Amino acid sequence: MSLNAAILIKVVSVLLFAVMSALVRYVGEAGIPLGQVVFFRSLFALIPVVLIFAARRELASAVRTSRPLGHLGRGSISVVGMFLNFAALSRLPLVDATAISFAAPMITVALAALVLSERVRAYRWSAVAVGFCGVLVMLWPYLGLGRLVTAGSAESSVGALCAVGSAFTNAFAVIQTRRLTDSETTSSIVFYFSLICTIAGGIIVPFVWQTPTLPQLVALIAVGVLGGMSHILLTESYRYAAASIMAPFDYLTLLFAFVIGYAAFGEIPTVYAYVGAVVVVLSGLFVIWRERQLAARRQRLRSGTPDSPSDD
Repeated sequence: MSLNAAILIKVVSVLLFAVMSALVRYVGEAGIPLGQVVFFRSLFALIPVVLIFAARRELASAVRTSRPLGHLGRGSISVVGMFLNFAALSRLPLVDATAISFAAPMITVALAALVLSERVRAYRWSAVAVGFCGVLVMLWPYLGLGRLVTAGSAESSVGALCAVGSAFTNAFAVIQTRRLTDSETTSSIVFYFSLICTIAGGIIVPFVWQTPTLPQLVALIAVGVLGGMSHILLTESYRYAAASIMAPFDYLTLLFAFVIGYAAFGEIPTVYAYVGAVVVVLSGLFVIWRERQLAARRQRLRSGTPDSPSDD
């Protein structure tokens, strides 16, 4: 597969994720309980996952695992993150919730240093600090810190805090995924993620069930199917191109969220969202660029090519 085809797959994955987020916003505004949304998101995501793995004859390797507790830990973190993300999407403008979620890569860098003992030095720590400043700018109106801002209602403040919490849990999930990749296949990580989230949602859903209308039911099913397809396409794109090439395309989610938010919900981002999002995106892109530089340097060192030391 060519690089252009891999990029196209990644862009489609990002678009499906943005549409899924909009549908979560729709059912959340309709009053569908979060536990029910999580259940549908996880259950119907299993359908494309199982079908594609079966077609590739990877289902046996997806089910096989030597680290069930590791999958349970990652799945548990992901369930919490899903609840927080959906809570944020139902309370905030689509582009705001999406933009705040991009704090996750910066948090991942910090956690990689603290938890995985990865070497992180001046350049990336500076990008992390600047990125967090961008997040604070986006949070400013929702925490009621600006005199001229009227958006700081209790509901939106809760949504903003949930978005930040979701970014932290997503970062923890990435760290746990890195640990699992030492011994587990990509298919098993995807499969058990969906399975554990489905079980967790299934435990909760009897206590919160609300009978959806037909449009709401269609939206709930679509949330799951699109989420599963997005996850698979994301994984597929990384099969054929380096992560450092694919990662910047994640930020197209912001563009899609802006367009969908305006078209479907009439949302117009505030200046705080614009400024904060630009700062976060630039910081994230710098981290990706620096990771690519470091990967190239490690490759040169492995091949015996001398390299001059510099700060990380």
